[in-house]
Amino acid sequence: MPVLTRLIPSPVVVDIRAGALDDLGCVLADERISHSGKLAVAVSGGSGARLRERVAPSLPGADWFEVGGGTLDDAIKLAGAMKGGHYDAVVGLGGGKIIDCAKFAAARIGLPLVAVPTNLAHDGLCSPVATLDNDAGRGSYGVPNPIAVVIDLDVVRAAPARFVRAGIGDAVSNVSAIADWELANRVKGEKIDGLAAAMARQAGEAVLRHPGGIGDKDFLQVLAEALVLTGIAMSVSGDSRPASGACHEINHAFDLLFPTRAASHGEQCGLGAAFAMFLRGAHEESAHMAEVLRRHGLPVLPEEIGFTPEEFFRAVEFAPQTRPGRYTILEHLDLKTDQIKDLYADYVKAIGS
Repeated sequence: MPVLTRLIPSPVVVDIRAGALDDLGCVLADERISHSGKLAVAVSGGSGARLRERVAPSLPGADWFEVGGGTLDDAIKLAGAMKGGHYDAVVGLGGGKIIDCAKFAAARIGLPLVAVPTNLAHDGLCSPVATLDNDAGRGSYGVPNPIAVVIDLDVVRAAPARFVRAGIGDAVSNVSAIADWELANRVKGEKIDGLAAAMARQAGEAVLRHPGGIGDKDFLQVLAEALVLTGIAMSVSGDSRPASGACHEINHAFDLLFPTRAASHGEQCGLGAAFAMFLRGAHEESAHMAEVLRRHGLPVLPEEIGFTPEEFFRAVEFAPQTRPGRYTILEHLDLKTDQIKDLYADYVKAIGS
């Protein structure tokens, strides 16, 4: 009988610990990443640039590229600047926008990417997706997974607390996203990738059940690992399904309907996940999710991120249009404004104040 194996696209190195940045040079010296030391390092003008002085001595063969923002034009410009440099790999050092620009640029010129995030704002740090602003608003672009991920817990703990909170919301929303995937399987016969679902669910549950807070190193370790696992789960499944359901549709609706007022990705996803769990009748789970989000300082009501209930109703009704072809509890219920209003009133009562 032949032995069948499954090859899982994943980084060759995942280094998550306090002080990991100090060993970045050793990670990059891995023959599978860089055999010559010739590297292109993309940094922001903020957190990445501040770390350049610390990191540069260990990367004598690197060329440094400052990225202005997180747009498609920025990523294309970065790729153009790097093209022809004969580099072994691209290093993205900074926040989510820089990582996504570096992902896209590396893919465009055919080089592997090493992700060195300076905060834990969302699960894109190890995903096969680059999210970039474009002329139509915001787009998602398929890219290879990073070849390595280095997360220094001291660095991410020093970042503004709102970034950690956003990452919590994004990770916890996995639980709702997997419930939507299972719904699509039952109703539409959509195939579930069991390995991807298990990885994403356990990542979300690990954050949801952890008793620690954002200043706790053990909690940050779990959160960072959860975000990396979620990214790998998306790569395993070949799309964002393991981490994106009604929660992300509501998030996208906020972004599209209120582009100048939208909150962070993770805040909106956490709120969307708690409400989506309530919609599917998982009232105890919804209440527990809301309790955890509150404990970490995340919103569970639209007023807490500057939206009126009426604006939230509009976002929920519009949300299915953001991902045509994706089946979630929102498509299943096909709610109209009056129904959303009634269900929201019940949700507010159920999660308490």
